Amino acid sequence: MTHKFFWYIRHMFESLPFAPRKVEATEARLHRIYEAAKLGLKGDSLALASGMLPSEYRQLVQLDPIAEMAAQKGKADAEMEMSQCLHKAAREGDSKAALAILQNVHGWVAKQSITIDVDQRISVTQALRDAESRVIDVIAHEPSLNKLTHAEHQVQR
Repeated sequence: MTHKFFWYIRHMFESLPFAPRKVEATEARLHRIYEAAKLGLKGDSLALASGMLPSEYRQLVQLDPIAEMAAQKGKADAEMEMSQCLHKAAREGDSKAALAILQNVHGWVAKQSITIDVDQRISVTQALRDAESRVIDVIAHEPSLNKLTHAEHQVQR
């Protein structure tokens, strides 16, 4: 049994083809990194979209700084392109584009607070007197209410 096990293990590893992938910054690979970064991809997503494993991309960036430069250039070119679109729209009268530029590029924030100053004092006792006088006026001018007795007027008050 032991002999068969070792034979199996030995042949299993012999049948696995292993070819290490070369991690180098070829022109095609740098172009794929640039294009992926230009679309806004970062990290592992950028690596996978560029045709590399994330570990390969990290290794490539460490070994050859031009790979990281390709990613930075892609991001910068995309940012410039979108900025030009926003500025063109703002110049043509698009107020939302102008507001987006002001807020995101220049850090502009619209004033959010509203100040209301009311200098009027309310007296509770005066409010009760005013309400009572209105009730008396209604009773005095309403003929159907005049038929009530004095006691009923006291109860209704």
